[in-house]
Amino acid sequence: MEEFHSKLKRYDKKFEYSYTFGAYPTLDLLRKKVDVVFEVYIKEGSQSSDGVEEVVRLCKEGNIPCEVNDRLIEKIAYKENTYVVGVFKKYECELSKDSNHIVLVNPSNTGNLGTIIRTMLGFGFKDLAIIKPGVDIFEPKVVRSSMGSLFHINFRYFNSIQEYMDMYGKRNIYPFMLDGAKNISEVEFKEPFSFIQGNEGSGLPSEFKNLGQSIYIPHSKDIDSLNLSIATSIGMWEYQRREK
Repeated sequence: MEEFHSKLKRYDKKFEYSYTFGAYPTLDLLRKKVDVVFEVYIKEGSQSSDGVEEVVRLCKEGNIPCEVNDRLIEKIAYKENTYVVGVFKKYECELSKDSNHIVLVNPSNTGNLGTIIRTMLGFGFKDLAIIKPGVDIFEPKVVRSSMGSLFHINFRYFNSIQEYMDMYGKRNIYPFMLDGAKNISEVEFKEPFSFIQGNEGSGLPSEFKNLGQSIYIPHSKDIDSLNLSIATSIGMWEYQRREK
């Protein structure tokens, strides 16, 4: 146990493990991915706080080591008011070939990625493809901004859009582009499909127009473009709205 403690440091992408910071992301970790949890740490005096009591209970139920260790939490957490830290092994997923996918090409912002993951879950999307280079999905800031939703979805990284298409290309492709061919309100979504969104700064390259039915989301001329997480959310909302 002590040897494991000594190895824990502030998160680095090269680590084979990552962290959940906070009671509620840790609860989702314990409920959905208990098989990858190494250990849980809590702060002294927090046992009766909202969610922490349930964290302790689930650790006992799943035979997960859980201990009070203020010093370690202070060593690895980003914020002072962190009362729970879960340590878990990084894992891989497979995407469902029959479901609708969200595809992010070179996403670079941790907050956007976490928000998109949470919104996916809210709108019933469970499969996420990330085209490299892309932000690390196990970065604790992503995990926290997803509010634990990360542990409810499937995700996979691909070296290129071609690699993704070779594996999952037998589907309807909808690239979202500023100069897309059709207004989103005019597009009939045919399942299974992939909504493809580009990088926060540059969007999708022009060649993506050749992959399927390109889409644009109309907005005023007062802005250049919509935030990535907003644009992705609008696409999912528009699809769900029609399904209802």
